Amino acid sequence: MATLPTDPEVARYREDGAVCLRGAFDAGWIERLREAVDADMATPGPMVRVNTPDGAPGLFFVDFQLWQRHAAARAFVYESPAREIAARLMGSREVVYYHDHLLVKEPGTRERTPWHHDQPYYPIDGAQIVSLWLPLDPVDRATCVEYVKGSHRWGRWFQPKFFKKGGVDLEVQDPRFEPLPDLDAERDRHEFLAWDMEPGDVIAFHALTLHGASGNLSSARRRRAWATRWCGDDARYAARVGQVSPPLEGHGLKPGDRLECEMFPRVL
Repeated sequence: MATLPTDPEVARYREDGAVCLRGAFDAGWIERLREAVDADMATPGPMVRVNTPDGAPGLFFVDFQLWQRHAAARAFVYESPAREIAARLMGSREVVYYHDHLLVKEPGTRERTPWHHDQPYYPIDGAQIVSLWLPLDPVDRATCVEYVKGSHRWGRWFQPKFFKKGGVDLEVQDPRFEPLPDLDAERDRHEFLAWDMEPGDVIAFHALTLHGASGNLSSARRRRAWATRWCGDDARYAARVGQVSPPLEGHGLKPGDRLECEMFPRVL
């Protein structure tokens, strides 16, 4: 039986936009996913990116859709407690799996993950979209992703930034999008959430919660993290002008369609 989020944890997720769930996944899942991640890094998928400039220390490695290529990642989608956790947090009767996102920062990596929130990257409308950010190595608060508390309730959508070597590109257009404020300059105006974490802990966060992360300045500790995205009853496919991320194609959905198809399977 899955250990589902408690009522206070659900309330914190909905109020704050992010909550750390302790011990959500057992050591067996963590070890299987570590093996899948290392196998993926040896033989990446077609959407792989390396965000570390040539000659810079460390490695910021990004890939998508491990569930389509690695048995452990696929089993996690269909068999782990993640489905029930997502349903409980979203208050959804059904759960559709959207995609997964691997982010590895090897020791000494300087590149940070810029401030952003996820839903403007997605061709999805709806409020029931949750991510589970699962570290596969111990993470201290300084290396953990930071979340701007309550930012999912601002009613604002910020222009996506597409991360690449040497900078970012702005390529998506939507009348809702506005420039992202300088959150580092506004740190005294917001409350930021981050945690010391052990493997098995997971952060659940809303698709409109602003977040970013430092590099990995540890000299020895890896930071392998696998984020999975889950959608609920109200998620609908939406048109976007320009690039979306990840660029998943061939699903056959039209704007307004329920987000459920072979590429985005219903898992609960």
